[in-house]
Amino acid sequence: MLQSKKLFHRIKMLKIYKQILIFLAITLLFAACSVKEPIIEQPQPKISDLELLATTANDDSIDSQKASKDFFDKYFKPWSASKVSFSKIEAMWGQSYKSKKVYLENHQLATKEWFDKQIENSNFDNYNTLIKKAIMLVNTNIRVLPTNSPMFYDPTQPGEGFPFDYNQNSAIKINTPIMVSHLSKDRAWAYIESGNVGGWVEIATIAFVDKNFIQEFKNSNYFVSVKEKFPIYDPIFREYVKVATIFPKKENQYIIAKKDDAQNAVITYINLNDDEVEAMPLAFNIQNRIKIAKELIDEPYGWGGFLNNRDCSSFTQDYFAVFGKYLHRNSKSQISNGKYLEVSNLSNDEKKEFIKKNGVPFSTLVYLKGHIMMYIGIKNNEPLVMHNMWSIRLKDETGKKYRHIVGKATITTLEPGLGIKDYDEDGNILKKVEGIIIL
Repeated sequence: MLQSKKLFHRIKMLKIYKQILIFLAITLLFAACSVKEPIIEQPQPKISDLELLATTANDDSIDSQKASKDFFDKYFKPWSASKVSFSKIEAMWGQSYKSKKVYLENHQLATKEWFDKQIENSNFDNYNTLIKKAIMLVNTNIRVLPTNSPMFYDPTQPGEGFPFDYNQNSAIKINTPIMVSHLSKDRAWAYIESGNVGGWVEIATIAFVDKNFIQEFKNSNYFVSVKEKFPIYDPIFREYVKVATIFPKKENQYIIAKKDDAQNAVITYINLNDDEVEAMPLAFNIQNRIKIAKELIDEPYGWGGFLNNRDCSSFTQDYFAVFGKYLHRNSKSQISNGKYLEVSNLSNDEKKEFIKKNGVPFSTLVYLKGHIMMYIGIKNNEPLVMHNMWSIRLKDETGKKYRHIVGKATITTLEPGLGIKDYDEDGNILKKVEGIIIL
């Protein structure tokens, strides 16, 4: 009887071991199937390249003091304007999405009724009738339509869906002067214009300013943040401050606005650490070029400033803002911020040679449709750029396209991903480069 029990126990254990072995074999099989070849770019630029390449730049290529006068003229333009500068038709451009196939946050198609509701709430019959000067109390999103609902193209397609919310027009920083055209019908949103962008912001993010506030705020003693996403308090937490945020300084404190019960702005003062802000503009020297680049490197990609991050053009915009150099908000407009040199008719090799010969490290932008980069110099005979990019386009042996997500500010060659498995030559950035801009 005892031997029978031992035999039964052994058989039972063998069955268990067999099941375990089968499970492990299946697990290993699926794990093997799921392994993808690593995405490795050759040559692989490094953050340390910044320190070397920054020395090759020309300190005199940007006259920070001269540039900053134009910068502040544009920064404070909403407070000297008589109304929002866009025509009503221009301001209503976002309503054209009604004729497109747009998906909402639940990946369901937006209906005609949904669009009609947003358009009705936009209240453009009252465009440019409120006309009040204001200031941003926090960092916030600027929306195309007055709603926080996202608008995606087909989210199942590569390069669509998150984070490409087409209702995200831009983002705007705390302390930014704005002009308000009018409010939405539900009075939850304000249509505004800053010195470089317009659209809808939530009413709770702004406060209206008067002549006394403007006079105290515009004191010509401006400091700019040189650290990324540090907290400020007044006295409770107010915001995570981004590089290129501007603070007027009075005595030993810095100015931000609070709002009273009537939504009017009131001057308030906060303390900032010496390593968080510096007098604006910064000198365009080696130390400062490296400092700002290192603050922005590896920041997650943020389409239109989504989630308080940057896309390609807000990266270049904020990088140069600390030096007093004004850039427009989107990549296409930034080609007008310097001397534009066309290269679209050149071969890839000719483009590289042209950029190496004519580009000024840390003072040149490289433009292609929908994207912009900062040229930073040459390594291993390859021109390098720093940019905030979303992905590398790939295509498998069946022709199916997909993306390797980079999703951050990084340093690459002009052909990121070249040489990796499934690299799609049709997605070659260099092939699409149209021109460079000498700032």
